[in-house]
Amino acid sequence: MKNLIFNDFNFSKEMHLAINDLGYEEATPIQSQAIPVFLEGKDIIGQAQTGTGKTAAFGIPILEIVKAADKSIQCIILCPTRELAIQVSEEMCKLAKYKKDIAIIPIYGGQSIDRQLKGLKKGVQIIIGTPGRILDHLDRRTIKPGGVKIVVLDEADEMLDMGFRDDIELILKTTPSSRQTVLFSATMHKSIVDLAKKYQRDPVNIKVVHEVLTVPNTEQIYFEVREREKLESLSRIIDLYNLKLSLIFCNTKRGVDELVDHLQARGYSAEGLHGDMQQNTRERVTDKFRNGKIDMLVATDVAARGLDIDNIEAVFNYDMPQNEDYYVHRIGRTGRMGKTGKAFTFATSNEIFKLRIFQKYIKTKIKLQQLPTYGDVEEMKENIFLGEIKEVIKKGDLKKYTHLVENLINEDYTSLEIAAALIKICLPPPVKEPVREFIKEGKPENGRDKRRDTSRKGSKERFSKPNTANSKEVRLFLNVGKKDKVRPGDILGALAGESGLPGNLIGDIDMYDSYSFVNVPGNYSDKIIDSVSGCKIKGKKVHIEEATGK
Repeated sequence: MKNLIFNDFNFSKEMHLAINDLGYEEATPIQSQAIPVFLEGKDIIGQAQTGTGKTAAFGIPILEIVKAADKSIQCIILCPTRELAIQVSEEMCKLAKYKKDIAIIPIYGGQSIDRQLKGLKKGVQIIIGTPGRILDHLDRRTIKPGGVKIVVLDEADEMLDMGFRDDIELILKTTPSSRQTVLFSATMHKSIVDLAKKYQRDPVNIKVVHEVLTVPNTEQIYFEVREREKLESLSRIIDLYNLKLSLIFCNTKRGVDELVDHLQARGYSAEGLHGDMQQNTRERVTDKFRNGKIDMLVATDVAARGLDIDNIEAVFNYDMPQNEDYYVHRIGRTGRMGKTGKAFTFATSNEIFKLRIFQKYIKTKIKLQQLPTYGDVEEMKENIFLGEIKEVIKKGDLKKYTHLVENLINEDYTSLEIAAALIKICLPPPVKEPVREFIKEGKPENGRDKRRDTSRKGSKERFSKPNTANSKEVRLFLNVGKKDKVRPGDILGALAGESGLPGNLIGDIDMYDSYSFVNVPGNYSDKIIDSVSGCKIKGKKVHIEEATGK
């Protein structure tokens, strides 16, 4: 079955707003199959692993079914542990963001009973909790189950393994027999089947069929990183491996747009692809990537579904895939047609468990690697440069240049000095990486703060950032502007790339239709002017000079 797009569901306006805020675009397999059946009021037996999107599969329809005007308990969700109960509660609260009159409360052991009683007295429609604590409240009669329309058993096999069968049955017996009973389990042991037969009416069985891994030539690597370190990690890996064609996956449309802005600001050739883009725009971006006109394509899962490109060198899971199927589909974009490929995954500390699930499913080792240091990247660049020199020597045809070297030797310079000087000119010296300093100071990851100047009408566009240099700033004029299809990231990339200076030293960028102004530290202005003069931005030759007057 083809996965559904959330925009295609006939949800309430409030639910669509919440889903859009979360950045969800495509429903997972379990969501695509379970949500329509749930909304029809049918009982469900869903077989799905942890991390497949089960919470939204039952959370969305529950929030659509529950009546806000009725302050009685209408839904009980049973979870095996308090950790899962909290997790489910948090996700459902995000989905209920715009449904202001629907109250959700978690009930579990270890939490103050007084706090729970206070919350229940206010009136709630949805309770999420562990069997023992919910049964305790039923005994106290602080939970009145007479109005319950839906009961969900999340991770039913875990609850039965933990000895909660009697508690579950007591809870089910106290709720109306007309209720809708939905059961999710990773496995279907006899005990699950028996429970379903006893308490469900003609349940619809939903089992997610997994995709099969078909890319044995893909090396799979993961890096354990903090969320704020992902951008820097991505940049280093791309530079280290000198990647030419990379596909980068984000889980949300907003994530795609933000990452593209960051990459372009760093001078990378990158564009985005997601469901909010017009079809002709998506086709244009895909063609540019296929033809090698851009090096990086940042995409959501749904946007990358139709991609059929055989020479992708690497795939990045910038955001952790939602489940095994997404992981398999993503890394299947590289290592095709007998070629080798690389699949890099960024995992935060609380996402490592997902990688273990993926490894178990694909029966392939996902290797842990340490992030390359800035020195590693510099060494790789030097090796690539030296390799290019060796290739030129092998090809020969250097006679027209040797006499220049001979002239310098006659001026009493050694051949070693001449070669070293030429390498120094062609290979910019390493610079200290500024990103981690900004992280410590609590500033944005790449040291930039984007703000649009909308205070007055006109064609000016402003790209501003905190001043990081000690010297007085100098304002430079460039003869390129918005009509040349130039963006702030293009200017930043050109200035940093040509001068060899860290991007965080470049100050505010003010863009007009046919020209732009850039603030730079005074002690670097001459170097930037000398380096950038004559280079091209978006095909236009750049004239740059110190601005005069206003």
